[in-house]
Amino acid sequence: MINYPSVEDIITINQKVIKDTVAKKSDKHQILSRSKIEKVLVTVEGDKGDIYDKAIDLLKGLIQAHPFASGNRRTAFAVCQNFLLANGKESKVKEDFDVYILQGIREDYYTKEATKHWLKTGEIDEFKRR
Repeated sequence: MINYPSVEDIITINQKVIKDTVAKKSDKHQILSRSKIEKVLVTVEGDKGDIYDKAIDLLKGLIQAHPFASGNRRTAFAVCQNFLLANGKESKVKEDFDVYILQGIREDYYTKEATKHWLKTGEIDEFKRR
């Protein structure tokens, strides 16, 4: 059985991310769209791939859906990490990774295979805008 996060779990993670890592003074916890979070979760649950494929759907889906006023990329990464752990897997991405990687995921710079490799090994090419 796969352990999926709930909308409330994701909202709670955003609150924690905003509280723990303020990137800008204007950072604040505000939900812009619960329905976008729900839509991402439907996509994740419908993915026939492995747990890493589903984790990537969570990561990319939340980054691109932008359901919060602040902290979308940080929240998406934390949700992805928690999802893997809740399902007996571990990401090899170090805490001090280049945050521009998340921008690259948002902009479809990285393929699903490259992102999966990153989660499994901690290795990924540097993000460079095209």
